[in-house]
Amino acid sequence: MERNLKGNRYPGVSRRQFLKQSSAIGAVAAVGFPNVTGAVAGSDEIRVGVIGCGGRGTGAALNVLQVPTEVIYPPPRNGYHTEDAVPGSQVGVKGIKVVALADLFRDRLEECRTQLRNVGNDVPDDRCFVGWDAYQALIDLDDVNYVILATPPYYRPKELHACVDAGKHVFMEKPVAVDSPGVRSIIESGEAAKKKSLGIAAGTLRRHQADIIETVRRLHEGAIGEIYQARAYFNIGEIWMIPREDGWSDMEWQQRNWPYYTWLSGDIIVEQHIHMIDMINWIMDANPVKAYGMGGRLARPGEEYGHIYDHFAIEYEYANGAMFFSQNRQIENCANRISAAVLGSKGRSNGENQISGLTEWQYEGKVRDAYEQEHINLIDSIRRGEPINEARQVAESTLTGIMGRDSCYSGDEITWEAALNSKRVFGPNELKFGPLELPEVPTPRNFEFE
Repeated sequence: MERNLKGNRYPGVSRRQFLKQSSAIGAVAAVGFPNVTGAVAGSDEIRVGVIGCGGRGTGAALNVLQVPTEVIYPPPRNGYHTEDAVPGSQVGVKGIKVVALADLFRDRLEECRTQLRNVGNDVPDDRCFVGWDAYQALIDLDDVNYVILATPPYYRPKELHACVDAGKHVFMEKPVAVDSPGVRSIIESGEAAKKKSLGIAAGTLRRHQADIIETVRRLHEGAIGEIYQARAYFNIGEIWMIPREDGWSDMEWQQRNWPYYTWLSGDIIVEQHIHMIDMINWIMDANPVKAYGMGGRLARPGEEYGHIYDHFAIEYEYANGAMFFSQNRQIENCANRISAAVLGSKGRSNGENQISGLTEWQYEGKVRDAYEQEHINLIDSIRRGEPINEARQVAESTLTGIMGRDSCYSGDEITWEAALNSKRVFGPNELKFGPLELPEVPTPRNFEFE
């Protein structure tokens, strides 16, 4: 999985400066990608293929159609009920249709298919694909021009590469990798997509919220002066867990219970806390130069929770000396907190809708559901002929989470340069159903950063 790809040689400078200073990635990005574009033949109809039909994939399929939805995951044992999961009875917008589905498991695909059928969007049998190669069968369909990637994050790099190779526009859920080689692959695919005028949007919701966009714009214009400190929290209780059923192999259980394995999810800091990490990097207009943290596994010791941590606390530092203090937790019966704060020489902000200090400001406009807005933004940009491309920014935020995670796993301070160039690849040598050893819980005693 290693690629001949140089990374950011200027890790502490702003993204704008970096893009001017470095062309190393762009120089090799087109290797392996045919020179085709994602133009929609004969019309501007968006014909959507969904790869990964679990809760988020089903939700994204309904979001792109702009129909109200409350997808429950994992699904009830007796299946979904229309009145519980999908209020509404028809597709919300014209010119957009889900035309193909792919998943590793038939039951998950059929659950998604039922939800789509409930809103008047039927996907025929011959456009439903199941198995390890289902993603490629969907991508190979000539009329699919917009692909939603919602499989576990481990699969994102190869799936994005295949989509760009085939000339498809892509919406991909966050995070976009679980290791550094995967991050480098995403950046490469993103640069190749630019050359083909392909759009790529990511599921980092805050980038598509009107209140946060306006807040960050004002911060970049100096509303609170020079920012010297940031804090971000994603502290919640436990998320869903799927108990093992009779007949499931090790591999099947890990796939179905994917958040609890680093090789599939990246651990909670990468899979979940990326929302807040991405927002702070965006506000700082830079990536941190190093990370130093600690974490562990206190409240979820059973093997049904895999081998990941349930809490992280990390100190990130930027090149200008600004510090970012990060907390992420999934432990029941604790005070929850999902918030941020940035402190500057002239004031402070929550990063979302409020600024105080020498400047007092509060956002008062309307904010559309970001789960829908991210698709609206991508589709509008495609139809204008100016497709957005969020591959690099979500890759960098994914790497920021990986850097913090590996600092906690190893007990070492990890630099951006070391993280970007790490050769460690997570995941088994072969993807097949059968035995798959549960990895031990990573600690500084058994995990060495490399």
